[in-house]
Amino acid sequence: MAAAPAITADNFDEEVLKSDTPVMVDFWAEWCGPCKALGPTIDQIAAEYAGKLKVFKLDVQSEAAVASKYGVSSIPTLLIFKGGDIVDRLVGLQPKQNITSRIDSLL
Repeated sequence: MAAAPAITADNFDEEVLKSDTPVMVDFWAEWCGPCKALGPTIDQIAAEYAGKLKVFKLDVQSEAAVASKYGVSSIPTLLIFKGGDIVDRLVGLQPKQNITSRIDSLL
């Protein structure tokens, strides 16, 4: 199963904002329990939606400026981008069904 790759400020614009495919970014941190609990779900979604949705993980510890730019103050936060704009935001530990139903409504 393909794990969601990490993304940084260096490749955020290219991979997320300029993407022709919708993108979901998981804002997380190593010390965050709910983030770790959500990790396997994010990896499952990355595998299941391959080709239809790009999925990345952004560590808010090392990429605080990106998190701040998008108003991420609680983690985990999932932001879904389409055409370079945020089209959905889910905050907190979410069941997979919740996340996939939101994705499906945007694809």
